Amino acid sequence: MSDLRAPDEDAVKGGKEIEKLAQAGLALFAAKAEDEVTLDTAGAEAYKTEMDAKHAALEAEAAALTGKDNKKARTEKSKEASALKTSPEYIDAVRVAKGQPPKNGNFAKKKEVEKPQVEEKPTEEVAAEATTDEKKKDDKPRKKIESAGISKAERDELEKLKNDIIAKKKALKDSGLSGAQCNKDPDVVQMVARMQELKIKEDPSLADADKKKDKDKGKKKKGALSTEEQAELEKLQHELETYRQRLATEFGYGKKDIANDPDFQELQAKVQAMEKRA
Repeated sequence: MSDLRAPDEDAVKGGKEIEKLAQAGLALFAAKAEDEVTLDTAGAEAYKTEMDAKHAALEAEAAALTGKDNKKARTEKSKEASALKTSPEYIDAVRVAKGQPPKNGNFAKKKEVEKPQVEEKPTEEVAAEATTDEKKKDDKPRKKIESAGISKAERDELEKLKNDIIAKKKALKDSGLSGAQCNKDPDVVQMVARMQELKIKEDPSLADADKKKDKDKGKKKKGALSTEEQAELEKLQHELETYRQRLATEFGYGKKDIANDPDFQELQAKVQAMEKRA
């Protein structure tokens, strides 16, 4: 008789194990359901279409800039076009348009899970917490609030200004003007001023950074040069650094392009000659 009961006990035990596994599977399914997201397929497709059109337009502009003289401008256009299709937004738009989840969280909304009800607190306690929260907000740096960024129209204007300044300076350079003369051209000055205005609006910390650099320039150690020569050296060093920053920030030059700029090389040679004497 004992041999006949053993299979029944094993069957009961096996049934309990299966039930435990089923419950674990249901719990896992519920956890995954909380992480489900709703894909904004229409928004992703619209964004992708817009960026594809803009990419095609930039590529067409780059193709129109033929010849050796337009190499730099053509390269800038191609870089700008490539950047459109490597942005996190575009990558997510392509994935969402294909029905895949976005890697960077764009064009998707996480499914909201009902939150448990929280016991209401007395009015006095709520007021005290609100006062504390306001104080904490006031103590935080305001950089993020003040630099909320610029609108799409202003960003497009900023990009256009960069390209227009490069084209204008190239035309002036080809006409025989020096780099310094190109920088003083009324149209260039006006465009640069507007571009700086937009860049500072986009990131207000740039204004403070310029002031700090100017302040640090006056702390250079003096050598064996005379007072007049030392002053001239510091002036040239300041002009060199300022011009380096302008090439990098205003015209988007990389280190190699800056090093190959004729006006930068000329100014750098003067500085190095005086530094050797010091």
